Amino acid sequence: MKNKPLVSVIIPVYNREQYVAEAIESVRQQTYRNFELIIVDDGSTDNTHHIVRSIKEVRYIHQPNQGVAGARNTGIAAAQGEFLAFCDSDDVWPDHKLKTQLKFLLDHPTVDYTIGHLKNFIDPGFELPSGVTEKLFEADRIGLMTLVSRRAVFQQLGDFNPDYRVASDLDWFKRATDAGVIMKLLPEILLLRRIHKTNISLHQVKTLKKSVMRIFKASLDRQRKQKKD
Repeated sequence: MKNKPLVSVIIPVYNREQYVAEAIESVRQQTYRNFELIIVDDGSTDNTHHIVRSIKEVRYIHQPNQGVAGARNTGIAAAQGEFLAFCDSDDVWPDHKLKTQLKFLLDHPTVDYTIGHLKNFIDPGFELPSGVTEKLFEADRIGLMTLVSRRAVFQQLGDFNPDYRVASDLDWFKRATDAGVIMKLLPEILLLRRIHKTNISLHQVKTLKKSVMRIFKASLDRQRKQKKD
């Protein structure tokens, strides 16, 4: 790529001393090199602060706990890049992620953002809850937080909605879809998602379901309003 725009990579973190260094390292090992790495510590009470501050080439921001949407929004406000990317503090990026997505966006200027597939992996030593089998996590899935977006899309749509303590990424994607923002799903695996004992999808199922229902209702309301207008 001749044109190598700056990408702002935002990692929100809350009490992830066990995993955050690996997440950061996976970003630092990217084959696409023109990025800034912003870590937003959302009020961690463990050793996260010391781990992150010991790593070079990281912009560290600490704030009182606001939830993952609020932490991502803080990162967006601090970002200087033309493109925005997000990594959760317990996940891992393949080293080709940014290069793959940036190349596509630069080659296709009418596409506003890209996402890709993710592959789940079980954290060593973690035992799945009763009734949940590893087969549930074997298939490649579409990963909302594989997102790499032009910054202008966030200027158009707004940031993540902090009213959703979970599923704020889904809300953003539904708003993007309803607004006609152009997205491309790439075929590559662009995220390795860790399954462990504090995953929201395993332990906040009721809250997640309620949020999803609110998000889809809000989407339907927007679509009805658009038809009336």
